[in-house]
Amino acid sequence: MAIDRFKAMEVFTRVAELGSFTHAADTLHMPKPTVSNMVQDLEAHLGVRLLNRTTRRLNLTADGVAYLARANLILGDLQDLETQVRGALVTPAGRLRVDVPAAMGRHVLMPNLPDFFKRYPNIALEVGSSDRPVDLVREGIDCVVRGGNVFDETLVARKLGAFPVFTCASPKYLKKFGTPKTLADLSKHQFVNYFSAKTGKVFAFDFYVADASGQPQLQQINRPHQVAANDADSHVAATLAGLGLAQLVGTENLQTHLEEGRLVRVLKGFECGELPLFLMYPQNRHLSARVRAFADWVVELYKV
Repeated sequence: MAIDRFKAMEVFTRVAELGSFTHAADTLHMPKPTVSNMVQDLEAHLGVRLLNRTTRRLNLTADGVAYLARANLILGDLQDLETQVRGALVTPAGRLRVDVPAAMGRHVLMPNLPDFFKRYPNIALEVGSSDRPVDLVREGIDCVVRGGNVFDETLVARKLGAFPVFTCASPKYLKKFGTPKTLADLSKHQFVNYFSAKTGKVFAFDFYVADASGQPQLQQINRPHQVAANDADSHVAATLAGLGLAQLVGTENLQTHLEEGRLVRVLKGFECGELPLFLMYPQNRHLSARVRAFADWVVELYKV
């Protein structure tokens, strides 16, 4: 028997989201047996099991996880198409999944979301806060915000801005170990390092030093650490705790620590470059109304 594949897809995603046939049936205003039968028919049509069922809970199989991610993208595209056909593109609606760095989520995004929902009350936003690399298509994520240069050619990158990087330490650390005046002094100091969540690589301290012609040349300094972090908040927290010198991104949160004396900028005569911030989404997908609305809002949020 032929099945309504889009409807079955919608039913399956709701069951997976809520972890319950009963709750899914309630929210879809459908009888529970109908919901259960539609998922079974979908599994039979695909020839794979999407859910493992027990008396107490439902769990996605590996095939179910993969199908759910793509199904969410397809349903999102269908909703965008219907919105455009109805001429309601000016009022973006529906589910939007984004992933942003943990520090951005905590200090920038969440405090400003009331303004976003005032503008776009019909968008349901799901925010992942991490610094890990993500597979947008496989995980059903619409867009991500990441710091650093973009090397993934499958993504469209929209630059949100760039933050200066400063070398900092806590007053407690400087009182104990002294304040470095030159790059040579760093050999006597402890570093709080930052490492890549993707590769595990520990990043060197970057300094731009003028050569004989006055042109800035990058000089990188590596020092062993007692502690390293792979997210911005933990990196700052370790520096505040007096565990060493760190090169920190000059966000509003860091500026507050500097202004209130919890951290001190050192080696001010040596520029450390800047960290660009990008919003990225898959290039093989059209820019949906929801993603466009979020992207434009985030760009505005970061305007100085």
